[in-house]
Amino acid sequence: MSASIRLDQVTRTYGSPPVHALVGVSLTIDAEEFVAIVGPSGSGKSTLLNVLGTLDRPTTGKAFIDGHDVSQLKDAALSALRAHRIGFVFQQFHLREGTDALDNVADGLLYTGTPRRQRRAQAREALERVGLGHRLDHLPNQLSGGERQRVAIARAVAGEPPLILADEPTGNLDSESGRGIVQLLHDLNRDGTTVVVITHDAALAERLPRRIHISDGAVVSDSGRARPDSPGVPAGPIPASTRKASTT
Repeated sequence: MSASIRLDQVTRTYGSPPVHALVGVSLTIDAEEFVAIVGPSGSGKSTLLNVLGTLDRPTTGKAFIDGHDVSQLKDAALSALRAHRIGFVFQQFHLREGTDALDNVADGLLYTGTPRRQRRAQAREALERVGLGHRLDHLPNQLSGGERQRVAIARAVAGEPPLILADEPTGNLDSESGRGIVQLLHDLNRDGTTVVVITHDAALAERLPRRIHISDGAVVSDSGRARPDSPGVPAGPIPASTRKASTT
């Protein structure tokens, strides 16, 4: 699998008079890159994440995610694109209390239309992949912060999406747990997953192959693509089984 991102002069404004959250952002992220998007609070990182994750559409400009022009897709198609092609990891773990690790991960596949037995099998495999095969039946309150974030990552990768978007994935963790999560993301990238980490942590960003700095809604520096230029990735089909799914 592969994924690519291309933004052409993307702006995002809110309200009236308009507040400019993104201002003329243009960037390309090739398949299988590992990229940090770094900037202070209020710099536009969260808005950019929403655009990259198809949770929001540009006010002007073009956003191509996995070869698809976001502006041309209806809500159901965007929902299908997210369900099959993008995995999200957030600073807050967003695990359901009272639900064990296996079902927390399996429930993340509900919008893919995968049968329950297969969802649980994929969830088990994902948890084993992140080193939690021995914690399948543990509830969130029985897990450490690092383990809960690993469950969240397992949920993001259970459907084998080609793109992972991680928003401050180490923000709630101690330094040792944080290093483990960064290593896990490196492992996923080495296996072929495109990984984009949104962070305000300059030290974390410096450990990643490519760094894009954003300030006041604009890209102010880019260390450059971590891989040679490629012609891009053609749009892959959106699975018909979820084209009529409701938005998530």
